[in-house]
Amino acid sequence: MQPTAKSLILELLLAAQGVPLTARDAVVACGLFEINASNARVALVRLSAAGLIEAAGRGSYQLSEQARELGGDIATWRDIEQRLRTWDGSYVLAQCGALGRTDRGALRRRERALELLGFRELERGLYLRPNNLEPDLAALRQRIHGLGLEPAAYLFRADDFDADCQARIDRLWNTAALLEQYRQLSRQMREWLARVDDLETDVAAREAFLLGSRAIRQVVFDPLLPAPMIDEAARAAFFADVREFDRIGHQLWQRFYRSTPPLRSGSREPTKTTTRSLQ
Repeated sequence: MQPTAKSLILELLLAAQGVPLTARDAVVACGLFEINASNARVALVRLSAAGLIEAAGRGSYQLSEQARELGGDIATWRDIEQRLRTWDGSYVLAQCGALGRTDRGALRRRERALELLGFRELERGLYLRPNNLEPDLAALRQRIHGLGLEPAAYLFRADDFDADCQARIDRLWNTAALLEQYRQLSRQMREWLARVDDLETDVAAREAFLLGSRAIRQVVFDPLLPAPMIDEAARAAFFADVREFDRIGHQLWQRFYRSTPPLRSGSREPTKTTTRSLQ
């Protein structure tokens, strides 16, 4: 899926881990996706007006505090496994049935918070996940409220479900599809890395962004199920592949920025060079 100018700039800043993005590099990056320089500059202005980015020196930008708070859970994907703890067989339930659904913005934030933390809807307004995230329920409650779930939602621990209910719970996550997604994305990343040296820098940077974004999204929205619900070793191997792909991708994008000369007025085409000696 092709990014917009706004989404591309935000993703590059999130991936940069605090390193500012120059307006010139934003324009060059947008050019890879057939987004012209004018649209790139308009996106910078609009992101700044919305309070999502701020000046970080002459001609450069960084995420604002507001954006860092909104993207904090996404930006820490590299350490996502550190949030796990041993599963005791219980579940965390979020009761949202009494919350309103007319405020579309609040509803989107609520649903996104629940999805980010791997909750699934058991009955209308009742969501649950295995109780293996964060040190305790208080920490999980603080985290999910920070992501957008209203404090009025009830969050509690439960176990000892009857057989019929437990069978319904077990069907909430398609673990076979999840494992297949791990395998497919890992294979695609490894095959891509095996041929990256034969690609021109601009082509490689574009492909790395698209494939890397898919893989990182898979990590960010992974339900982080415990064993025996999921093969934890397979998940750990996939996460390691994504981190390695991300490391190479960062090197590639820095090479791409350095290889592109200053843009002339109206220019959007990056210089084509090879990626040999990238690693």
